[in-house]
Amino acid sequence: PLVLIHANFGSLLSWDGWVDSLKDEHRVLRFDMTGHGLTGPDPSGDYSLERTVRLTERFVDALGLTRFAIGGTSIGGTVAMHYAAAHPERVERLILLSPGALEGRSMQRAGRSVPRIANILEYITPRALAAFMLKSRFGDPSKVTDKLIDQWYEMWMREGQRAAILARLRSYSSADIVKVTAAVRVPTLILWGEENPQAPVEQAKELRQMLGNAPGVTIITYPGIGHMAAEEAGPAIAKDIQTWLAAPTVKQKEAAQP
Repeated sequence: PLVLIHANFGSLLSWDGWVDSLKDEHRVLRFDMTGHGLTGPDPSGDYSLERTVRLTERFVDALGLTRFAIGGTSIGGTVAMHYAAAHPERVERLILLSPGALEGRSMQRAGRSVPRIANILEYITPRALAAFMLKSRFGDPSKVTDKLIDQWYEMWMREGQRAAILARLRSYSSADIVKVTAAVRVPTLILWGEENPQAPVEQAKELRQMLGNAPGVTIITYPGIGHMAAEEAGPAIAKDIQTWLAAPTVKQKEAAQP
C-alpha cells in the first residue's frame, strides 16, 4: 500500500497523475485533509500539524494498514515525515515531494505570513486567485488548464473551506524538524522541482543531511518543474517512484543473502 497526502489548497485529486501509473502495482490510498476537497471543515476547529498527524493516524488505523509506504507534498510531506518518525514499525518507505518542512521551520511565529486582511477571502474569492496561485507554482504556467483552475476554485467555494484554509495557514509550523528528521529511519525518496519558487531546490540537499539516520536517501530533481510538481509532472514522477519502490531496500538485500 501507498498512502498519499496532498498540499495546502489542493485535494486528493492532485495525485491523479500518480494513481494511473502506480495502481497496477500498488494499493494507492489518499484522502482530503480537513478544510480541503470534499472533507469539509474540522468540527474541532483545530488545524494544527499535530491534529493533522493524529487524523492521519486514525485514517491508517481505520483501514487496518500494518506495513506501507507513505508520501506527501508541501505540507503533506511534512505530515508524512512526522508520521514516519513516530511509526517506524509501520512505514516501509517515505516519499517527500517538495515538502514544506524547511519552509515551516523558518516561521518565527504561527500566522505571521497571513495578514488579517486576508480574512476577506472568506467572503470574496475570485476565480482569478486560483489561477494566479496555480500559475505561480508551475514551472511552466502554460500547463495550467482551465479544468484544474475550476477544480481548485470549486473546492474552495464549498462551505467553510476558505476559513479552514486560512486557519491552517496561520497555525502551520513544522515543529522541531531537526528532531523529527533524526527520528526517520526508513528509506526515503526526495523529489523536487528545480523551478520551485516556494521551496527552493537547494533545500533538498539540506534535507538529505538532516535525514542522517535514514538507511538510504535518494534525491531526484526535475528541470523546469515548480512547486506543484504532482499536478505538473505527475506521470513522469510516478515512473521514478515506481522504479524506486521496486528496488530492494538495504534490509531486504541483507535478508536475501545466504
